[in-house]
Amino acid sequence: MGDREEAEHTVPRTELEEIARKISDLNKWREIFSFHGLEIRNTTHQGLRKLLFGNVFHVFTCEWAKAYFRFREPYSDLAYALEAEKGGTRAILMAVQAHIIKYLLFVRNTEYTHLERLCRVSRQEQGEALAAALADTLWAAGGGGRAVICLVAAAVHVAPRGDYKADNFTERIQLFEFCEKAAAQEFIFDHINCFKGEGSHGVILFLYSLLFSRSLERVQEDLDCTATPLLKFSFGNITCTQAVLSLLLTGRASPHERGPVGYLRWGRAQAERQACPRLRTPRLPVWLCSVAGRHGVLFGTDGLLLSDWKTERVFHLYFYNGQREQTKTAHLTIDTHSHPWEEDRSGEPSSPGKRRPSVEMAIRTKWAGATVSWNGTDPFF
Repeated sequence: MGDREEAEHTVPRTELEEIARKISDLNKWREIFSFHGLEIRNTTHQGLRKLLFGNVFHVFTCEWAKAYFRFREPYSDLAYALEAEKGGTRAILMAVQAHIIKYLLFVRNTEYTHLERLCRVSRQEQGEALAAALADTLWAAGGGGRAVICLVAAAVHVAPRGDYKADNFTERIQLFEFCEKAAAQEFIFDHINCFKGEGSHGVILFLYSLLFSRSLERVQEDLDCTATPLLKFSFGNITCTQAVLSLLLTGRASPHERGPVGYLRWGRAQAERQACPRLRTPRLPVWLCSVAGRHGVLFGTDGLLLSDWKTERVFHLYFYNGQREQTKTAHLTIDTHSHPWEEDRSGEPSSPGKRRPSVEMAIRTKWAGATVSWNGTDPFF
């Protein structure tokens, strides 16, 4: 009889414990985040749309709406790597990739060394790396004092008015403000599928989070109060401007800041060749690369590479372009003191017969005249 009574009371007690746990979790997050000052109004949506597109009636394309943070297979040569389709979202994905590499190589505590730190990564560690990269970027945008995380709710919070064109997504966003970086990172990890799940609008959510972390007003100040939108339409595609890339890399929408990761650029047009010196010289050897309008990540595994000129004589870099066709990280050897590349310096490297792989040209914007060996890999990009 006693056993039966005990069994009858076991289920309710378990349910109560589960309810208590959930209440405790809710209380924990109530203490960490606040909605104060982040109410979503029509003017907020309009300001966001104008900052991005320059008007209130443009909306994101299907390519952008479908984009999210998707990793390659864990415990593989590219376990650290995000997949990035061709198109305008690739710049954001590869900028976040640069921060993921920074975290895995130079922040995370692990027994592995060099490239092993990148390939010996489990699925859970992929989520942890993404949460760390997103939180780090948002915290920098918030000036080291706050991060705002944007999630999407089931219900529409604001009914659009006037010329504003609804997209059935932006009208459902909710904002969570954090005053501690660790708390923001934990919150993102707890909601990681909101960024890495198919159909999550993960890239747009992150871009919104980035702008709200910086604040729409401060982004406009970074732009020197110009009316230039952050995104531009080009042949039916939506692409990122330099201001967006700077915000992703340094926390400010200004091209003259220095950050933990850098930026190298090379284009066939003269005006597109080089990023500013501060962006080319980050604190750690990780660079977002824009080469001929396509984006990838160049990185080294030696954290002291940029702090001791002697290490920049002959050194190794690695390159990942985000494409599914790449199955292994490309290994490049850079030699800055041996120059068998004998070309007429007064000539144009992009002229017929003198073209070099764009990645090599981007590398030379940082190390002029360097020779680049692909170590058996056919040059690409």
